[in-house]
Amino acid sequence: MLAETHGGVGIVTFNHPEKHNAITVEMWEGLGEIMGRLDADDLVRVVVLRGAGERAFASGGDISQFGETRANYEVQQRFATRVAAARQAIARCSKPTIAAIHGYCLGGGLNIALQADLRLATEDSIFGIPAARLGIAYGFDGLRTLTALVGPAHARMIMFSADRIDAVEAARMGLINRTLPVSTWWNDVIALAERIADNAPISIAAAKAGIEQALRDPSERNMDLLDAFQRRSLDSEDYREGRNAFLEKRKPRFTGR
Repeated sequence: MLAETHGGVGIVTFNHPEKHNAITVEMWEGLGEIMGRLDADDLVRVVVLRGAGERAFASGGDISQFGETRANYEVQQRFATRVAAARQAIARCSKPTIAAIHGYCLGGGLNIALQADLRLATEDSIFGIPAARLGIAYGFDGLRTLTALVGPAHARMIMFSADRIDAVEAARMGLINRTLPVSTWWNDVIALAERIADNAPISIAAAKAGIEQALRDPSERNMDLLDAFQRRSLDSEDYREGRNAFLEKRKPRFTGR
């Protein structure tokens, strides 16, 4: 796993191109550590995840390690705990996260992409979850996220058929937000990340928290949290800066305070 920052954008790279960025045990652990570090960095406002090379975002778990990680149920459960920690580090990140997908995005790789807030994919990207062809019972958390995103009908088709899906179909069913030309995809991703990073961090955090609460059952929603965001935003320097910039017809300079 690689990590770097450019301005307010943190970039996480799955660096296993010789195996289409298949995810090893060590990569799962590194992913969680990197996400925690970027989340704690006040200078980082957006996190982008991508795969090394030109052929894959991530092609799933490294099957050569399945004998070690999925030898039986007990062993698999210990491995699943480590995988879940990495996925949750993405899902719980306080900053917006973008999965920048090119080429193969399969199995565990797609599960990672599903944890991100946004999914942008090249026109030649390929998606799928081959669990049914490997004899694997897919975990509940992954199925819940998939179903919430595309609906039960599409989720059943993806899981039952284990077919691969092209970017056009993925966009149609809501699996990804947008398709991008292969020739400009990375520039397009960074341009969006920079636009988000230039916006008011408190407003972004409030929107992210509000959408997350909206997806919960009404009895589980933390409305006090959302009220606190309202208070914090209206009392912030950024709110005053946003108003002044609008009146002065200039670009605002937000600090997150």
